[in-house]
Amino acid sequence: MVKKTKFEFTVNELIQNRWSPRAFSDKKIEKEKLQSIFEAARWSASAFNAQPWRFLVAYKGDENYQKIVESMVEFNQLWASKAPVLILNCYAKHFSHNAQINPTAQYDLGQAVAYYSLEATDLGLFVHQMTGFDASKAHKLLGFDDKISVFSVTAMGYLGRVESLPEDMQKMEKAESPRMSQQAFLLNDL
Repeated sequence: MVKKTKFEFTVNELIQNRWSPRAFSDKKIEKEKLQSIFEAARWSASAFNAQPWRFLVAYKGDENYQKIVESMVEFNQLWASKAPVLILNCYAKHFSHNAQINPTAQYDLGQAVAYYSLEATDLGLFVHQMTGFDASKAHKLLGFDDKISVFSVTAMGYLGRVESLPEDMQKMEKAESPRMSQQAFLLNDL
């Protein structure tokens, strides 16, 4: 089931097709597709071109994957542990050019994740981003130093069958995704 959304105005087809499913197929993601996805992230904009994003890519069945799942809230464990790839989205806390704290690192990471999400969509993959996990626990389990901050997790894979989910999640999967109107978030008139 590919969810179709009603848009008020014309947007790019990639944006039209992007949504965050919870039902993932167990089909493995091809290495070439992952390379393209992270190439898209590589070309995202960042302050001072610092490129503070850092990604840990974990494959279902490996030790890092299990550590990421272990850091998730129980609800997310139920569905995200079925995705073939989990990505831990992190950022370097300091600029490399002057060692000062990078106040825009989270923003820059978000842009890089958006870039890779759209590239994944273009390649027929789906992503579901989440913050329902214990970032401190993930940081500790994966042995990162204090120069890296763990921020979010992305489940990635091919679309699976809605029926593979628990009944309450099936309803969520089929429900329309509510969106505010532009007037609700624009601070002035266009």
